[in-house]
Amino acid sequence: MYVSKIEIVNWRNFTKVDVPLSETTYLIGPNASGKSNLLDIFRFLRDLVKPRGGGLQQSMESRGGLTKVRSLAARRNPRIELKVELRESLVDLSRDADWKYVLSIKTESGGRRRPIVDKEQVYKLGRRILNRPTSDDETDKERLTQTHLEQINMNSGFREVAEFFQEVLYLHLVPQLLKYGHQVLLPALESDPFGQKFLEEIAGTSKKVRDSRLRRIEEILKKVVPNFEQLKFVRDEKNGTPHLEMLYNHWRPNAGWQREDQFSDGTLRLIALIWTLLTTNKMILLEEPELSLHKRVIEQIPTLIYKARQSRKVAGGQILISTHSEVLLSNTGIVGSFLILKPGTGGESTEIINPSDHDIDAMRMGLSPADVLLPQTSTAVGDI
Repeated sequence: MYVSKIEIVNWRNFTKVDVPLSETTYLIGPNASGKSNLLDIFRFLRDLVKPRGGGLQQSMESRGGLTKVRSLAARRNPRIELKVELRESLVDLSRDADWKYVLSIKTESGGRRRPIVDKEQVYKLGRRILNRPTSDDETDKERLTQTHLEQINMNSGFREVAEFFQEVLYLHLVPQLLKYGHQVLLPALESDPFGQKFLEEIAGTSKKVRDSRLRRIEEILKKVVPNFEQLKFVRDEKNGTPHLEMLYNHWRPNAGWQREDQFSDGTLRLIALIWTLLTTNKMILLEEPELSLHKRVIEQIPTLIYKARQSRKVAGGQILISTHSEVLLSNTGIVGSFLILKPGTGGESTEIINPSDHDIDAMRMGLSPADVLLPQTSTAVGDI
């Protein structure tokens, strides 16, 4: 399935947003414009339904509570509201969405001031199949501290929606955690967005599939990493710990091998990015994938994403990419759509706009998104 549209009311930077999403959508905006906050909406919905996510209460608490999540510009309406449309195909958007999920959250009027469900609705092909609060909710207000989406015994009629959100994948690999995670002893998050268990994930893949993916990664690395020759998976002979090893051209035959703790940050991030693109056909959230990478590699990220997705045996999947990289957006062959984030002034909310018809025509004529769209996000930055 795909998210075809999302509506937002009072979520962090945004007071009111209604935008479409495509199979690949680039979120373009300056620092602190709300790109991460927009991605976090899908992480929040995932956390709602994760077995160890803690549902509504823990998902809100981990973000600092409702008052931290609610937009500071929300002067009249104290509620947060999310509406997400899901479709099996993005070809015909004129018909009713396969699914529509609506969740409105407010603060408990008394007592512990917890976040509670103000409204929860589910539509299937335009027909409403869930409408809360119900009479049972009104009788027992404690029920409103949980969504039906997070409860297995209550979401059977729309479990497909819960499973979609549960499988959302956020990737923002931190190379140091992968290299030295065993030394800092930080517990990995269940969804492991920072790559602490990336090697364990590779190790848990069948040998045939793992070798196939590593060969495809190896082919790409040969084009962008100087003197690189070979990539392989190994286990430590003493304790069985999984490792990646790379062979570089070296005048001493056995001196060219390196393990992942010797890889550059950019190389590790590139390996993780390609592996993820080859692995899943679910929704992927990519935050600034250009970090630590060489300019020539960054220029090719859009092409890499497109080709990696096309090369998989299983079709489908959706990608949201946040970036403000002029180099990445200079690629004139980007396949996907764009959302432009324009932060307000004086504490006002961020506006999200679609490229105009004039913008689209300019890009069709050969100008890049960096030429056409980035200037619309520019903000004044003073000298330090």
